[in-house]
Amino acid sequence: MHRLLAPLLLLLVALASVAGGAVWFIQRDRQALVEQFGRDRQAQLDEAASGVARSLEDLGDNLRFASELLAQPGSAGDHHNELRALLEAVGQYRAIAVLGPDGEERLFLVDHKSRHLPREAVHPPALADTARQALTAPVGHVIPSHPIEGAASSGWMRVFATRIDSGAPGGGGAVAILVDTEPLFAPLRVVTVDGNTRLLLLGAHGTPAPMSDPALASWHGRLGESAGTLVPGLRAMVERMRAGASGTLRLNEAEAQRLGLGPADAVATFRPLRMRGEASWSVATLSSTSALRSHERTLVLRLSLAALLIAVFLVAFGTYVVLANRRAVALRESLRHAARFAHLHEETQKILDHIPTGILALSHEGRISAVNQALRARLPATAVGSTLPEAFPTAPAAAVQRLEAMVLSARDKGAVRSLHGEPLSLFNEKDQFNVHAVPLEHGDGEVSTLLVLEDLSNVRMLEDQLLRAEKLATVGVLAAGVAHEIGTPLGIIRGHAEYMLQKVGGVEHPQGRGLNAIVTQIDRVSRIIRQLLDLSRLQPARAGVVPLAPVVRGLQELLDVEAERRHVHFELDVPERLPSLAADADQLQQVLLNLALNACDACTAGGHVRLSASVCAAGDAGAVEQVEIRVQDDGRGIAPEHLHQVFDPFFTTKKRGQGTGLGLSVVAQIVRNHGGQVGVDSEPGRGTVVTLRWPVAAASGWEERHAV
Repeated sequence: MHRLLAPLLLLLVALASVAGGAVWFIQRDRQALVEQFGRDRQAQLDEAASGVARSLEDLGDNLRFASELLAQPGSAGDHHNELRALLEAVGQYRAIAVLGPDGEERLFLVDHKSRHLPREAVHPPALADTARQALTAPVGHVIPSHPIEGAASSGWMRVFATRIDSGAPGGGGAVAILVDTEPLFAPLRVVTVDGNTRLLLLGAHGTPAPMSDPALASWHGRLGESAGTLVPGLRAMVERMRAGASGTLRLNEAEAQRLGLGPADAVATFRPLRMRGEASWSVATLSSTSALRSHERTLVLRLSLAALLIAVFLVAFGTYVVLANRRAVALRESLRHAARFAHLHEETQKILDHIPTGILALSHEGRISAVNQALRARLPATAVGSTLPEAFPTAPAAAVQRLEAMVLSARDKGAVRSLHGEPLSLFNEKDQFNVHAVPLEHGDGEVSTLLVLEDLSNVRMLEDQLLRAEKLATVGVLAAGVAHEIGTPLGIIRGHAEYMLQKVGGVEHPQGRGLNAIVTQIDRVSRIIRQLLDLSRLQPARAGVVPLAPVVRGLQELLDVEAERRHVHFELDVPERLPSLAADADQLQQVLLNLALNACDACTAGGHVRLSASVCAAGDAGAVEQVEIRVQDDGRGIAPEHLHQVFDPFFTTKKRGQGTGLGLSVVAQIVRNHGGQVGVDSEPGRGTVVTLRWPVAAASGWEERHAV
């Protein structure tokens, strides 16, 4: 028994000696431990403060970026959209105000999350006051405000302002941002996780921020009084913080206990938080070293329990590895799903942007949250975020109300609501649409309903072209049959009629008038057949370079004679220096002759006909240059209900026997074959204007014009 006790006692003595030696060693190196403790706290503070410093730098950079944007040329709408993007991109920004050089507010924006707040909460007096202070500061210098107090503020709201270069359009000014600074300084909370550590955060004007420990903030407020002598370490630290210094201080046990840090020495670490080299904020931590004392007391126990702790650690580490591996697998799966979702979202967006049907996404409040490419160019630039009446300002109120009613009905019933072929006139009087209101089963507040607008203009145009093609095909078959079946008999009849007319001695003979009428009517029938053949056989034009002025001069003598015969005044206004047209000269002459003669026929005695030409105003970049030719008369005009028929075969407004209704059909087909456009504008009793837009020859253009 004694043999067992002796080794045991020796072991206990040895352990006690080791523990005592460890305690003596720890006590001897207490100063080194405190210094190491201070360095650790300093490193921890530096790590947390570096993120805050970057956030402050980003805030300063964003403010300077906003001032540079406002210094660039641009409209108020452009500046509004750019500032709106900045305001919505940064969650801490609540409002932006822009002041002119005279100190008057020019622009004020509130982020969408703060719109429900009262105006005094997002537009405090400090917003304008700080901006006016920035008017006298150097460009790029950031001016922060005092904390904004009030019922709607938590003490974290501050205003940051900077000056806009006075050389900018508008004479400069200042831009100010209302910022919730609490998220900027949130990383500092990590240093106070330890219950023995207190935080003191001094703002740009030297006042404690709400994050500061209440006891330290209270002592800070009394440093200027006699109470400051009770905490000399705190006073020295605050003085160095105000000077923008960083470092470490040691506070004795009495002072630490007054500051609420417990009965042990304390280590204070502090450093500035800079914005572009300026010490705008300063942060300090005061940590009690009571943990070191506790560490000293428990070190021996920890040594004896080291093996057990290691075992527990190994078990815990193994458990952590297993859990971490499972979490990593789940995270990889989440990332894969996120990537797939992003791909599907991008694919859907591209599909929506490239389909020709217009699509509007509407929020639950009825505001437009997204527009696809097919509608974006046709709506106002401010369409996103607006209501349907604001997005379609030129549409009749009844049409917009029908759209709103469809959206509400679809959302309430949870079913698609449609209108087919409705003349809604959303963009102009001739608009027709298929409209579908599609509710989203899993829609959120931003997108709850889709409004699909299918423009039927192209469909109607294709239907008209198909109908015209069918008419022309019918005309072609008819013309070929007429020419084959009755062309030759008519020629024989005309020949016999002329022969008999000569035999009886001309129209003076009692039978001569009837024979002459036969010849005249056969000529009319032959002319109709020839026009039918011209219309059905018209081939794509072989366009060359044709100057317009010589073509018109070649027609002028004939047109003058016809105008004189009809007692109509004919006027030409075709400049010599117009660019040459891409045209078949004979077909161009046929078009102008038909239009001019039609205009003369439409006028009564004393009427006026004017043929003019000019270069079209430049349209889209890269568009083919065109010459506009106008044939205008002051005749009887065309009724509105007949305007859409004037280019149809066999349609005419002339009296029976005076027109075939084929002239304008030939004109329209010739113009379209040349890649041009033809249009008619008429008002009964006031005349008609036929407008041609004819492409300019590639070898022509302004260079040819200015070469004269």
